[in-house]
Amino acid sequence: MNSSERPSIVQILKTKDGKSQRDTAVNGKADHYLKYFDSKKDREETKELRTAASMDVVNNYYDLATDFYEYGWGEAFHFAVLQKGESREHSFAKYEYSLALKLGLEPGDLVLDAGCGIGGPARHIASFSRAKVIGINCNDYQLQRARELTRLARLENLCSFVKGDYHHLTYADGSFDKAYAIEATCHSPNIAAVYAEICRVLKPGGLFACCEWVMTDKYDSNNSYHRKLKDDILEGDGLSDIVSIPQVHAAIKESGFEIVEARDHAVDSTVPWYTVLMPQWTISDIKITPMGRWMTHIMLMVLETIRLAPSGSVKVHRMLCKGADSLAAAGLEGIFSPMYILILRKPDNKN
Repeated sequence: MNSSERPSIVQILKTKDGKSQRDTAVNGKADHYLKYFDSKKDREETKELRTAASMDVVNNYYDLATDFYEYGWGEAFHFAVLQKGESREHSFAKYEYSLALKLGLEPGDLVLDAGCGIGGPARHIASFSRAKVIGINCNDYQLQRARELTRLARLENLCSFVKGDYHHLTYADGSFDKAYAIEATCHSPNIAAVYAEICRVLKPGGLFACCEWVMTDKYDSNNSYHRKLKDDILEGDGLSDIVSIPQVHAAIKESGFEIVEARDHAVDSTVPWYTVLMPQWTISDIKITPMGRWMTHIMLMVLETIRLAPSGSVKVHRMLCKGADSLAAAGLEGIFSPMYILILRKPDNKN
């Protein structure tokens, strides 16, 4: 399979011998993961539980969700500024390249990708800039996919992937020229700690680009509908919580970074960012529309019945659909944005 091709739903759920991939693990992992979002328990209690076990939440989530993401979204698991008439793939690539340009990446720069997923943005940015990118990820399965897709793309000379925790990086102070995180720090229960650690490993004057998920100032915690949308996003996307914009700025101040740019790029879209989750998107992306998700759901039910898909696949797909629908609804309400863009600079000690 070419690295640019998305796997079919049968391919991602089968091994070479025809048996279901990770069959015995999926259903148990799904049940374990969903315990962190038990609606019968107090909201603050479950939040504290997720915060204390954030690494377990994230690892279980991506063990369950990665195949579905790659099936529906390709190699880049993020949103982008959309303009009328452009394809989703074009908008994603343009978004990633714009971050590379904002960082001023040059050939030979050593760049940290904090929370690299399966490495799609790392490969695109490295190919575009000829910088060397090291991706950090805590999830073994995603690292396996990142390395395999990078091998297929013949980009091992520019991209490498390391297991690690972006709260506690193993690199010495000043190891990297630049850094970025694309919709990854949302999984942290303490973004100030992440920002501070990235600041530590950057050289003085080095830039960090971060695409942060935020609840906007339109979010009303006293509004039950708003709270429900937020809770469903948390469950559908493996999050402990979602920060507000003031919380982001407090974390920046605590980390030691200087702000070069901080703004919600969602307002730059002539086509709303959440359009990709709604029915009016192109036929080529039908898999991520409500109709496409319904078709996938029926297919999974059949595959589970005939034991070509792991038991629990339908449960996982339902969870992901809940998250997607809530993201779209929260975007429509204006209470959430996945594109609060930060360009931060580590102070230059010479100044």
